[in-house]
Amino acid sequence: MMDCTRLDAALQTWVDSDRLPGASYLVVKDGEVAASGCVGWADREAQVPLRPDHLFRIFSNTKLVTSLAALQLMEQGRLGADDPIGDHIPELSNLRVLRPGATSMDDTAPAREPVRVRHLLTHTAGMTYAFLQPDLPIAKAYMAAGVSDHRSDLPQMMRSLAGLPLLFEPGSAWNYSVSIDIVGRLVEVVSGLRLDDYFRRHIFEPLSMHDTFFVVPPEKQARLTAMYMGNLREPTRPGLRRVDHLPYVEAYRQPAARLNPGGGLVSTLGDFMTLVRTLLAGGAPLLRRETMPLVLENQLLPGQWIGCPGIPAVEGRGHSFAGSVTVQASIEDPTSAVGELQWGGLAGTKWSLSPRENLAVVLMTQRYMGSDLAFWPEFKGLVREGL
Repeated sequence: MMDCTRLDAALQTWVDSDRLPGASYLVVKDGEVAASGCVGWADREAQVPLRPDHLFRIFSNTKLVTSLAALQLMEQGRLGADDPIGDHIPELSNLRVLRPGATSMDDTAPAREPVRVRHLLTHTAGMTYAFLQPDLPIAKAYMAAGVSDHRSDLPQMMRSLAGLPLLFEPGSAWNYSVSIDIVGRLVEVVSGLRLDDYFRRHIFEPLSMHDTFFVVPPEKQARLTAMYMGNLREPTRPGLRRVDHLPYVEAYRQPAARLNPGGGLVSTLGDFMTLVRTLLAGGAPLLRRETMPLVLENQLLPGQWIGCPGIPAVEGRGHSFAGSVTVQASIEDPTSAVGELQWGGLAGTKWSLSPRENLAVVLMTQRYMGSDLAFWPEFKGLVREGL
């Protein structure tokens, strides 16, 4: 085991400075737990200390589960990386693209090629998230169409997207987006199962992930952590307020019309580490070893890095079919290793795995819109120093 003193102290500083409510972590090196800990609170107001079994809203870490489901269907020959998505979801055939410099959502041209499954999995489909830059016309169009409205189901979401233009030609750029929500609908269409049923049968049960779900069962809701938010204009400023009502009232406690493939799961530190360790160990029983290059290796075009309007490009970071991949060392990202696969959620839940180091790290916290704060690179840097 590592000496966890420095790890705990670093996270405690974030808690004591009123920038994180609490944080828990697991580090696995060479197949063994090398470090673990919990600091701070699951519920500050009730003075409930954070425990390893607490439940977290993992938001965009849900994307890993959805992408793995699609890869399983690819292994079975039921879905192809180069399939036009309109072959499976006819509403999304014949999509149009905004012309360069367009000032109107009607200033479009037919896409030169269809959006394919690989474009969805790598966020190169030409779609977006309305919350990234809410004042842009495309964001307003997404909101007006109800693209992210939890009161509509996934089929309705597909119909909403069908009437909206792409930002760019499929495959030509990277833009973080709702594309994994479409992947979730593909999983439903191709498998014939609702997404929650597919996840349970083919991912959660094989791995004994008994604390991961879209809706927390009543008997487990006492373990759901409270959620907090800081200053959105100055995110590094101390000061948190409780926001359990986000992203909508009773989220994760009551069923909603939409199962959110890109951000709707709740999980625990242990459950999510089980998933990450499975990938680090070669993928079984979820995936064949020969499928793992699609999980671990960059699938973007040479020189194409993750980044979009409102999110600065990270030089050296590409994207596989499962998450961000560090392709080359970068001064902008000094605590990531070449070959490291990682991602994070909107409220600060983080994971990474590094095959070269045989290292897996999962960190959980609950600060809404806190994913880009420096606690994660700081933490990873201390982990590597302590190994």
